[in-house]
Amino acid sequence: MILNAHAADGEVIWEPDLEHSAETGIGQFAAFLGRQGIEVGESYDELWQWSVDEPEQFWELFARFAGVNFGGAAGPVCTTDAMPHTRWFPGRTLNFARHLLQGHEGIALVGIAEDGTREEVTWNALRHEVASLAAHLRARGVGQGDRVVGILPNVAEAVVGLLATATIGAIWSVCAPEFGPGAIISRFAQLGPKVVIATPGYMLGGKDRDRRAELEEIFTQLPTVEHVIWVERHTSVPSVPTRVPAVAWAQAVAEPAELDFEDVEFSHPLWVLFSSGTTGIPKGIVHGHGGALLEEMKMLLIHSDLRPGDRYLNVASTSWVLWNALVSALGVGATAVLVDGNPTFPSVDRVWQIAAAEQVAVLGVGAGFVHSCAKAALVPMRDHDLGALKSLQVTGSPLSSDGYRWVYGNVGDIWLSSMSGGTDIASIFVGGSPTLPVHAGYIQAPALGVRVESWDEAGNPTRGKGELVVTKAMPSMPLSFWGDDGSRYHESYFAMYPGVWRHGDYIEFTHRGILIHGRSDSTLNRNGLRLGSADIYSVVESLPEVAEALVVGAELGTDYYMPLFVHLADGANPDVTQKAITRSIRENLSVRYLPDEIVFMPGIPHTRTGKKLEVPIKRLLQGARLETVADLGSVDDPVLLEEYARFALERQTVSPQAAPLPASDRFGPP
Repeated sequence: MILNAHAADGEVIWEPDLEHSAETGIGQFAAFLGRQGIEVGESYDELWQWSVDEPEQFWELFARFAGVNFGGAAGPVCTTDAMPHTRWFPGRTLNFARHLLQGHEGIALVGIAEDGTREEVTWNALRHEVASLAAHLRARGVGQGDRVVGILPNVAEAVVGLLATATIGAIWSVCAPEFGPGAIISRFAQLGPKVVIATPGYMLGGKDRDRRAELEEIFTQLPTVEHVIWVERHTSVPSVPTRVPAVAWAQAVAEPAELDFEDVEFSHPLWVLFSSGTTGIPKGIVHGHGGALLEEMKMLLIHSDLRPGDRYLNVASTSWVLWNALVSALGVGATAVLVDGNPTFPSVDRVWQIAAAEQVAVLGVGAGFVHSCAKAALVPMRDHDLGALKSLQVTGSPLSSDGYRWVYGNVGDIWLSSMSGGTDIASIFVGGSPTLPVHAGYIQAPALGVRVESWDEAGNPTRGKGELVVTKAMPSMPLSFWGDDGSRYHESYFAMYPGVWRHGDYIEFTHRGILIHGRSDSTLNRNGLRLGSADIYSVVESLPEVAEALVVGAELGTDYYMPLFVHLADGANPDVTQKAITRSIRENLSVRYLPDEIVFMPGIPHTRTGKKLEVPIKRLLQGARLETVADLGSVDDPVLLEEYARFALERQTVSPQAAPLPASDRFGPP
């Protein structure tokens, strides 16, 4: 129930209908525990406390609740080894694909192309195609531990590719086709794939993009490839000749076959997900069948309240971990809605059009999408029938209080669940429950089974802002980084606090809920005062004159330089905008947050999964060369990033072309 669509920061903006809480996933899980003789209290806080105090009992019972069937010899749920050496369900076997494919009927997938073309894939058709592709791969010598990779958009063939690979115990990885050849090679060359499933072209922004030249370059750098499968159904671009045998998709799935799942150990590698690759070679993050399955099911059943028969749309490319969550919805018995191409083409309203037309129950979007809808003054509940929509999940970056208010003023009486997790765990650390109130600007609660805390630099727990740490192992923590001897894995998560996972975000726990303050590795630290970039974004990007902003703090010898890069909204006046930004920061934050300069740019660069490139921009300002700070194939606009490199170079040689703030503004009293 909406209490106040104009609630102030931290005020309760939505209350759940507690009369129906027993119908929710978390209500059903609590009832299931009761039937097992486990009494954990009636509140979410009590349930969470039990889940982290008794992790072995929690995960064993949750697996049973989620219908995960183990083979192998029963034994301990986990070993007592300190992170990162904890092993989960040793001796137990399962298969990720089996859980997703068996026991469901009706429509499994709905595919929607950019031109509006729509297709449905039934569960039976999906099972038959997965079985045929698995048999095709086996016949070409693909077995347990071999790698199958995809260069594919968000289409049914990508889902079939993942599930067929998992069926036979091989290892899957995928890149979206819009990635540059360098970005794809830097990922897949590490894996040494045996089979590539690729599309020679793809639709984006109303155009059919020809990728044949890029694919030829990629294939020359992947000498281990023995077989290619072409997916040409979604493009008019024909395939190219290859040095190894190649077949069309239709031929690869033409022969009927029986589903034959390989039972693999709980921690057998399932897929390799890659970090954004903005600093150094992308990390190949290896997850196992069991850990990924348990965490995905928990995130969907409990923290998304996704139910059998629901339609689930997560706006994500195949290169983003949220695509894996979209596919995992099959394990709930839900229908996954796949949107190919640009989901906001020709307008940002298209996502709402699709949600209404497909009667989507749970919709996942990025915070940037919500902010774009607000700036465009959209009113989806007026323009579309969103009667089936019960939940909006928001991920990717912190959602501002204005974003919360826009949702409840313009989308409707739904549960808004802001979540924060990562590719690293293929799950979430903090999220929500449909049985809890929503406070404007705040994430509701820590996720079940995740002992997430805020620590200061000395390693002491704090209720204030600190490093996001996890002090007890989770089943989906990476098995390893591909090709790593363990040193890079340790450096990434355990170097700061030995034996404790440090994620690299700033987090704060309050009585209203949880705040994520952005990445700690891009923290602003001016004269010893640590500032959160998310705080600046919340007040700057709420201005109508600002389309988007990016702030960095760069140590330049003994100097500290903190510019704010601004992408102006259409028609905005730079002088007016500069004054509005200065006034908003002074009034809403403090003079200490005022940047050294406001630099107007034609856009803000991101990774292809939507993260602002704060650290690469910082390194450019510190004198690093463009080719050393980012793989241009992994960013959304390489030409734009080159513009930032030129700005950084000019600043090192001549005075910057920017809008410096008066000294009285930058260094006056707070």
